[in-house]
Amino acid sequence: MSVKHCSHHDDRKRKILKRIIAGLGILVVIVLIIFLITWAILQPKKPRFVLQDATIYTFNVSAPILLSSNFQVTIAARNPNSNIGIYYDTLETYAVYHSQQITYFTAIQPVYQGHKDTNIWSPFVYGTNVPVAPYNGASLSQDQANGAIGLVIKMNGRVRWKVGSFISGRYHLHVTCPAYIPFGNKNSGIAGVVTGVKYQLSQKCSVSV
Repeated sequence: MSVKHCSHHDDRKRKILKRIIAGLGILVVIVLIIFLITWAILQPKKPRFVLQDATIYTFNVSAPILLSSNFQVTIAARNPNSNIGIYYDTLETYAVYHSQQITYFTAIQPVYQGHKDTNIWSPFVYGTNVPVAPYNGASLSQDQANGAIGLVIKMNGRVRWKVGSFISGRYHLHVTCPAYIPFGNKNSGIAGVVTGVKYQLSQKCSVSV
């Protein structure tokens, strides 16, 4: 075989290879465009969370301003999408008082939420001898005198969207639920939290993804 013939054969192979690569590139672009158009039409909506109730079992403040708490909350999450499912890969619940975290993280089992489905979780959140900032200690005393305590129940995690057979990458999920719970009122002769009582809250939560 001559050198000229080999060179012509190699050129032909390169041209075929370039055409294959170009064809694959066009196919990938078409698939991406179809997906983006479908995604735009579906318009995925954030899940909706509601803090339904809270039951306090322990809420004690001791010197030097250490807080021990144990309570159970019920949180409902609804998927408002009719064509998109949600994977909750990680989800952790904890309580905050005046911007200070006062409990440990409580993990919730990963779960898939189908179209228009609702999931209800009732995790226990607790903390033992958690140091409280001095100004928050003063606020706790004031709340006790006023008869109610304002907590924030938070949930942080990561979610994925499922459209047909396509599953997206992970997105950060942040849920914030205000909770105003009746507290012992010194003026009424009650010196602390009334424990073991379920308080119905039905409080909508803010959600960011």
